[in-house]
Amino acid sequence: MKPVQPLSRGASSSGAQGPDFSGQPYGYSRAGDVFQLLRDGRARTRAELAEITGLARSTVAARIDSLTAAGLIGPAGEAVSSGGRPPSRFAFQPSARVILAVDVGATHVLIALLDLRGTVLSELRETMDIAAGPTAVLDQVLELCGQLFQQAGRHERELVGMGMGLPGPVEHSSGKPASPPIMPGWDGFDVPAYVQKRFAVDVLVDNDVNIMALGERASYWPDAENLLFIKVATGIGAGIISGGLLQRGADGTAGDIGHVRVPRGGEVMCRCGNFGCLEAMASGPAVAAALAAAGVPAVSGEDVLDLARRGNLVAISAMRQAGRDIGDVLAACVNLLNPSVIVIGGGLASAGEYLLAGVREIVYQRSLPLATARLRIVQSMAAGHAGVLGAGHMVIDHVLSASNVEHLVQVQQQ
Repeated sequence: MKPVQPLSRGASSSGAQGPDFSGQPYGYSRAGDVFQLLRDGRARTRAELAEITGLARSTVAARIDSLTAAGLIGPAGEAVSSGGRPPSRFAFQPSARVILAVDVGATHVLIALLDLRGTVLSELRETMDIAAGPTAVLDQVLELCGQLFQQAGRHERELVGMGMGLPGPVEHSSGKPASPPIMPGWDGFDVPAYVQKRFAVDVLVDNDVNIMALGERASYWPDAENLLFIKVATGIGAGIISGGLLQRGADGTAGDIGHVRVPRGGEVMCRCGNFGCLEAMASGPAVAAALAAAGVPAVSGEDVLDLARRGNLVAISAMRQAGRDIGDVLAACVNLLNPSVIVIGGGLASAGEYLLAGVREIVYQRSLPLATARLRIVQSMAAGHAGVLGAGHMVIDHVLSASNVEHLVQVQQQ
């Protein structure tokens, strides 16, 4: 099995979804087009594929042979015979290739190896300081990726793509961070190019909250066409899925709700330089600072969680107030975007219902009744895995597109 080289047409970090403008005629002329019929996992015979595509059986047989050689499909038993030898069936083989998914946070990294169905095969979690700079962080990430292959018993030549989430704004078309406030030295750094020195595959990079939204939806809310994912941790941000599509905005900053002013903000300074931002009032460090000012020893969001879990009433009250502050911003989002589901995730949301209670209190009180009639506000079910699941699905949709499968087949034939 040959390693797959990144596409020369510059798609290594675009991840763009949409029509295939490769110049091929519309239909099922290529192996990559035929493969799209098999992505659902259902086994089909050559005759069934010929009937669906309108291609000659000899052409279908050639496409099947190409996809089988690339390891993307394989035999899946035999169909019922109508006389003579039973026809063979073929189906998608998601375990044939693997992808790397990386969720980089402010103080940690989670790396997972997934198959082409999005199933996590193995993972590693390590502490890491994003402020150490791109070279130091990415070198550590790449070293851990190498360890992960050994841990999973897989070969690097099976890798077809890599997805990464970063805790700051990202220009998704290039994979470069764009003025990230907590990432000194990362602005404009070419993350895909640096990673491709080690792994010569397509590398997609996005904001961490965006990939969390993708992961939560793909894994637990596949029918939710309008979903907001809210991460509450060192920072606060939103991943917006509207009409079934992730919304990044004109410059990749859509969902940056952490810097919306809240009524209770007053003259509290935010690290962005403005006053009264949601992040300055309701993030993990902000709640910890409020507790410390009240005489309760707390330095970080983890301290706040520990206190709340042990039943400290001051910490519980502070978390509920943080939820109310978040609710103030989300009430406007509900009226504007009309989501059917709001998922609350991130470190500060992991202590149970305290934060969610405050969010629900304000959202249901201040949003339009019609907008909240069917609205569900829930805790993340993917929890700490939302990021790697989303990064994985982002890459899967990219590498299994018709054009990229065709590229993989052509490389395999060389």
